[in-house]
Amino acid sequence: MFQPTRAPAPVARLTLGLLTLGLLILGPGLAAPAWALDGATAEQILSDNKCTKCHAIDRKKDGPAYRDVAAKFRPEGDAVPRLIHHMTAGERVKFPDGHEEKHKKIKVANEQELKDLAQWMLTLPGGQKY
Repeated sequence: MFQPTRAPAPVARLTLGLLTLGLLILGPGLAAPAWALDGATAEQILSDNKCTKCHAIDRKKDGPAYRDVAAKFRPEGDAVPRLIHHMTAGERVKFPDGHEEKHKKIKVANEQELKDLAQWMLTLPGGQKY
């Protein structure tokens, strides 16, 4: 009958210890989503594009709060492409006083930044559908 050989106890403990250490060091990076855009970078992109003139993360200004945008689009399967379209299409938006303007087009270095920004927005907690 075949019996697997066991490593001596010190070797097994060392292997387990190294594996645990590796997971502690690499674990947060392994668990991070591929679109991991941190809040500071996202807010910088929004500020650079003057989005914060009409929007804020947690309160309504002339435009809806980003948390409310997330609450509206998050349940939809095509939320990311719809947000990207809104950020880049220059469609008309209606302001509280009734006038309409073309929505400013956000400018970023590449398409991936737009996807990352949309994904970041969708992770914002709370909010109410508008």
